[in-house]
Amino acid sequence: MRGRAERSHSRIQRSPTTGAGNPSVDVKTYKPDHFLRQLAKEIEVFFVRYRDRLVLVHGFMFFSFLALIAIPLFLPDPSENATTFSHFTEFANFVMWGVWFPLVFLSVILTGRSWCGLLCPMGAASEWANRRGLQRTIPRWIRWEGTPIATFLIVTILGQTVGVRDYPEAIAGIFGGTMVIAILIGFVYARNKRTWCRHACPIGLLLGVFSRLGAVQFTPRQKQPGGDAYAKRGICPTMINLKRKEESRHCIECFRCVNPEGKGGLFLRLRRPGEEIEAIRRHHPNLAEVCFLFLGTGISLGGFLWLALPLYEQLRQGVGEWFLDHSWVWIGHPGPAWLMVVQPEHREVFVWLDFLMIVGFMLFCMAAITALLTLTTSISAWLAGKTGGDLNLRWRFTELGYQYAPVAMVSLVIGLGGELFEVLAFAGLDRVAIGYVKGLLFAIGFLWSAFLGHRILTAQGVAANQLWIPLGPGLIGSLLVAASWWPAIFTL
Repeated sequence: MRGRAERSHSRIQRSPTTGAGNPSVDVKTYKPDHFLRQLAKEIEVFFVRYRDRLVLVHGFMFFSFLALIAIPLFLPDPSENATTFSHFTEFANFVMWGVWFPLVFLSVILTGRSWCGLLCPMGAASEWANRRGLQRTIPRWIRWEGTPIATFLIVTILGQTVGVRDYPEAIAGIFGGTMVIAILIGFVYARNKRTWCRHACPIGLLLGVFSRLGAVQFTPRQKQPGGDAYAKRGICPTMINLKRKEESRHCIECFRCVNPEGKGGLFLRLRRPGEEIEAIRRHHPNLAEVCFLFLGTGISLGGFLWLALPLYEQLRQGVGEWFLDHSWVWIGHPGPAWLMVVQPEHREVFVWLDFLMIVGFMLFCMAAITALLTLTTSISAWLAGKTGGDLNLRWRFTELGYQYAPVAMVSLVIGLGGELFEVLAFAGLDRVAIGYVKGLLFAIGFLWSAFLGHRILTAQGVAANQLWIPLGPGLIGSLLVAASWWPAIFTL
């Protein structure tokens, strides 16, 4: 794998990277545009100047977050005619699902993980607790790369079973509970670090993966060879070895490592969106990230298909009858409110059958999409090797898995932040037109994924006149993901 050393804002020097199986690649000279260089410099100066005042922003965001999840608990239910600006509960729901959730994902294209370092109340609260806490060693189970994947899957599934989009109690339980866990982890583990942000936050993993598509990169002025590394000491709150930094994934853009007037530290570089994935082998490609792209896309799809497909109701009816035929009547009893919807006053009560069917259906969709994308990516990686691609099959698979990042991001934005598109209704668009807007987003994501696949295969050394051969399975995978979303999103 190639390590890149940026000695100034105007050139990159070659630097080897160690690691078993890591390839070595030539580096081209980088000459950034003068305007972007100046803009980056101004951004650096601004945030460094006001870095100490970010605590005020964190405080404002913390109390605003508490207001959004707590105040609706004490308000009467909104009427059927209530609007976003006539009832606070409707307003809070719109802010959470129509503004914050989708826009945070989309923001990574322009600003990377700026949400995490500059605005996130959970990360700030976790770090505040850490300064006053036990500061114990981070255990292996937290440092495991599967931990944030597991937290994302749990939160996503639980959000569906408790009705997090519909009921203030569910919103307070999910988001308030996550806040408490973030504070507890910060209080117990590490010293002056954000253990939660680096190792456990489900949203942090999402933003980290998609920040590789972003136009922002913090780069060492005097880079050391060896590739990305974990550092328990140093000023970086997410434990990045700053002098060996190559990837954007863990950087929360807190600007603590930036000194515009110094000769060391990191500097802000503005780059073409998607550039890091185009040259992913230089930026510490990670198989766990690829697995998350596949799993996250599948679980999000399942969370909407169970609401949209008649097939789900047919399966539910058949499974319920089977249980009753075997005298397992407990399947028709409601469970605890923290695990499923129990809202008799709203005439909605889930029983164990509903809970098991929703969870099972979502996990099935996740497994199906993961298997599909694994198959298409494996075929692409195998064909790449047959048409001149370098490295071994696993490395080619890992690199090519990143081509699905745009499609995965569009899936999550449309699926988990669908209320953003309801704003278009205020502009006079009907449901058909809104469906076309969503379709356009998928088309952009598909074309971007195709472009990334082309660039990755080119970097692997596949012959230009044979690129279409290994590129084809990746295109098929992206198209099948888009087709899978069709009944949930575009059926009108």
